[in-house]
Amino acid sequence: MIEAIVLLIIMIPFLIFAIVLSQGKGAFFIAGYNTMSDRKKETYDETALAKFTGKIMYGYCFCLLLWALNGIFQTNWLFIVGTILFVGLTVFMLIYGNTKNRFKK
Repeated sequence: MIEAIVLLIIMIPFLIFAIVLSQGKGAFFIAGYNTMSDRKKETYDETALAKFTGKIMYGYCFCLLLWALNGIFQTNWLFIVGTILFVGLTVFMLIYGNTKNRFKK
């Protein structure tokens, strides 16, 4: 039960970041983007990148919710589904974000 509470507490900032990013704002929260030079940042569509990252963050929040529900109900299948979704989202994000220059202007 304690792990469920911890996971729900961790989910709160993820959800806040997801809301901010899905509105197309807060791109400075994105690792890698915030360390680029201003000249290189100008070549990226900041709004599209932030919205995409926000959608992925919603998916990660759902994974955390599944893991918390696993801790409450003690069902192993919720953890497995959450883990598969987490890995799937991460692989999708890496492939989608790094192909075809999707976020370049």
